[in-house]
Amino acid sequence: MKKNLFLMLAVLLTIAIASCKKSVDNPSAQKEETTDPAKKVYHYIIGLGFPAHTIVEHANEFIVEEDIIFPKNMQVPGAVGTEQYYTGSVVSASKVTNIRLYIDASMTSMTSEINSAISQWNSIPGCTINWTVVSSGTYDVLIQDYNLGSGVCGQGTFPSGGAAGGLIRINKAYIAGNSFAQRARTICHEMGHNVSFRHTNWKAIGESTATDVPGVGGTDASSIMNGGQCGSGATVLSTNDKNAAVALYH
Repeated sequence: MKKNLFLMLAVLLTIAIASCKKSVDNPSAQKEETTDPAKKVYHYIIGLGFPAHTIVEHANEFIVEEDIIFPKNMQVPGAVGTEQYYTGSVVSASKVTNIRLYIDASMTSMTSEINSAISQWNSIPGCTINWTVVSSGTYDVLIQDYNLGSGVCGQGTFPSGGAAGGLIRINKAYIAGNSFAQRARTICHEMGHNVSFRHTNWKAIGESTATDVPGVGGTDASSIMNGGQCGSGATVLSTNDKNAAVALYH
């Protein structure tokens, strides 16, 4: 009888320990995930379909696919949409009509290329995307020269909290030898990331899974949003690029 009682107590004690472990460990893990801004951003990136091994961590940001910036302090959307060839987070209707771009002193020598890129996005029929250059005061996006090393022409930042991604980096020395049209193309491409677009040719260049913008799927050799084509890619927005912009911002 005593032996049976001892076994029963041992079983109950084991269950109690397991239950305590579950009730203590899980809430603390959840709390860590929801209170650490950087971890929120990391899990958001994973949720977008980017494999963990492609995420490069820096002091204040994560970089994926070499030219997409995720600041660690960005506002993470509450949920990721299922219809996307983009990030699931777009620029709000109230902000997309006036995206204020500030040209850092390091980029003023490429002001003409910047204006050419702006003109392309602003002239899409039926689309509300509108970039403006500001020389002082409040701005939404900063474009600056940045040494990204060999092979990376520029970087853009995805939207956050209804605002356009706040930073564009251009590897000015690296693209200096490209034609005017190709330099403008690099800037136009990165601006596309800032309003949520991912690489059109993500599959062909081995990037993470993406989903089509509703009604504008498939590959497009003429897309300015094709990645890995610095110095050789399309220099104007394709019909599909424009249709995708209208689909998201109309």
